[in-house]
Amino acid sequence: MSTATVKPTTVRIEKGLKEQATEFLDSVGLSLNSYLNLAVRQLVNQRKIPFEIVGRPEAPNEVTRRAMVIAEAHELGILPDDSSSFDNVDDLMSFLDED
Repeated sequence: MSTATVKPTTVRIEKGLKEQATEFLDSVGLSLNSYLNLAVRQLVNQRKIPFEIVGRPEAPNEVTRRAMVIAEAHELGILPDDSSSFDNVDDLMSFLDED
């Protein structure tokens, strides 16, 4: 590609995000500029965004947070763990069949 055909473009990226992206891209041998060119080229070739766009994972709701705290308290021995445990399926099935 001739430099005469390249038009400089300014892209604004948050500092921390740019640093994280650059660190990863360096590890795979790409510059940020090369990656952006690659992504734009694929956008044009495929006529779609060339990767899946996903949202941030949802924060646990109140019920889930409480369950996580209780589970951690059991793990740390803060709360006694009075739940049943089983070493094999037969014991579990017997427990479930009890009235």
